[in-house]
Amino acid sequence: MLNRRHMLLAAAAAGVAAVEGAPSLARARTGEVGRLNALLDAIMAQQLRLSPETTTGLGLDVGELAWTKSELGDRSSAAIQAAELRNREQLAALRAIDRATLKGMDAVNYDTVAFLQAVQDEANRKFSYGGGAVGAPYVLSQLTGAYQSMPDFLDTQHTIETKADADAYLARMEGFARLMDQETAIARRDMAQGVIPPDFVIDKALVQMKAFAATPAADAPIVKSVVRRAKENKIPGDWAGEASRIYEGSVLPALKRQIALLESVRGQATHEAGCWRLKDGGDYYAVALKSYTTSSMTPDEIHQLGLDLVKSISAEADKLFKTIGMSKGTVGERMRALGQDIYPNTDAAKEQLIQDLNAKVAFIQQRLPAYFGALPKAPLEIRRVPKAIEAGAPAGYYNSPSLDGKRPGIYWINLRDTKEQPKFYLSTLTAHEGIPGHHLQGSLSNEASLPLIRKTVWFSGYGEGWALYAEQLAVEMGVYKTDPRGHLGMLHDALFRAVRLVVDTGMHAKKWSREQAVKYMVDTMGDEESGAITEIERYVVWPGQACSYMIGKITWLRARAKAQKALGKAFDIRAFHDAGLLSGAMPLTVLERVIDDYIVSKGGKA
Repeated sequence: MLNRRHMLLAAAAAGVAAVEGAPSLARARTGEVGRLNALLDAIMAQQLRLSPETTTGLGLDVGELAWTKSELGDRSSAAIQAAELRNREQLAALRAIDRATLKGMDAVNYDTVAFLQAVQDEANRKFSYGGGAVGAPYVLSQLTGAYQSMPDFLDTQHTIETKADADAYLARMEGFARLMDQETAIARRDMAQGVIPPDFVIDKALVQMKAFAATPAADAPIVKSVVRRAKENKIPGDWAGEASRIYEGSVLPALKRQIALLESVRGQATHEAGCWRLKDGGDYYAVALKSYTTSSMTPDEIHQLGLDLVKSISAEADKLFKTIGMSKGTVGERMRALGQDIYPNTDAAKEQLIQDLNAKVAFIQQRLPAYFGALPKAPLEIRRVPKAIEAGAPAGYYNSPSLDGKRPGIYWINLRDTKEQPKFYLSTLTAHEGIPGHHLQGSLSNEASLPLIRKTVWFSGYGEGWALYAEQLAVEMGVYKTDPRGHLGMLHDALFRAVRLVVDTGMHAKKWSREQAVKYMVDTMGDEESGAITEIERYVVWPGQACSYMIGKITWLRARAKAQKALGKAFDIRAFHDAGLLSGAMPLTVLERVIDDYIVSKGGKA
């Protein structure tokens, strides 16, 4: 799935030579600024050539880049090694530019790309597993692997309007099979080094893979997608026959080879959850934390921060519970009681749930102008997570709109079981994934005057931190003024992100078991165990990612408090938000410097 969590530069490290036909968005200037802009253009051009998924995700697979629409990236061992070399060369070229001469957004652009490349280079030099991804040690799991992401990518990202588009779709189906075989080879190599996912991760992945493999061609989502859209656009041809032939002859055999590999190592898998057990696992976790949080906090510091926040947020929730007459039991027990108010677990009720979420979005949109100067042009759609992947998918996530404006932002909600989506925190989930969360941030970044590479990079600390900050901002915007239960939903999710700090560091640094982490989450928050298990297993395969949310939120709040103090009555929250959002995604250390510059620009002292 080409989504905000794994997107774009992670797929293939960039090179330094421009590619014919790639868009050049950098301004033509001289000196070090000109060198920087030329290099950023070259980086992005190489990325577009090496990662056709990126080109499609951005809506740029047209014109001179139309050839990329029938292609997918390369995950062979040779391609990964070549990407490591390109990243190293590119980082050297960037460091050859005199950073001291750069000011304003040029400095932001430099620091942002330099951080990204430096962390990637550190991971490349230290670790030989994970297929080049930072913070995802297992090539195949319930959340990683083309089997999990590609069907949705083909259905929601690959547009079909002409026969050429449909033909390109079929070519990508063949490419999908190739990707799976390349992943199988990398996973086998990693497993020979002892990098075998925990037994419960393998089991969940096998459940999903076998459900995929058991689906007949006529019912397969990747077959039905091309057939449906070719029919809608009146494109003649035997699309069902052609897609079924590829599905049965290429896709399913490659998938079954992955199933066979996981089954062959299942007996060697341990039940240990943390990456500490891997080769250089402690160092791996440190680099993953740096990549995801873009901070220098240690696992011990993050663990203690989580414990402190659990205590303070629980106390705040306790006070609010008492105002609605709920004073007995732990905060977790009272959260569980609120969680009993759910939609029926039927398709009709799930459709109603999505309609209600759209109404919440409309309600929040009316309040945006008082808090933001710039507002997104791209529309937001709310869709249900496809049933084929809902077993391992998170509760909600977001896909950014395409740059050409043809594809909207999409907020996906997981409705496998409505008891995992209680009514009292749906408003908060919508504020996080939709507005003023990921959709507002991602769309404004797309629409800002930034080099293309800055529109494609993702920093979890910045983006997830913003979305969590947005949940609290919704309180300030009056979203819960007459809805104390909804406000408790916001506190539930804040508590959830504090708990994540504890359990992520608990498993990966303090050797907690999966069961210990699940119990802590359930006891502290009162969530359904099934939902807690999905969350904990997610943190197992993405070590460090879960810590980015709260660390990012704290940074956004600290930056705002600093601006408020420095500017006093001159502080304008709309200008503050615009300064942070229109500068694009960046490491949190860079965000703090951007806000300092904003303070000075408004006459304050940073």
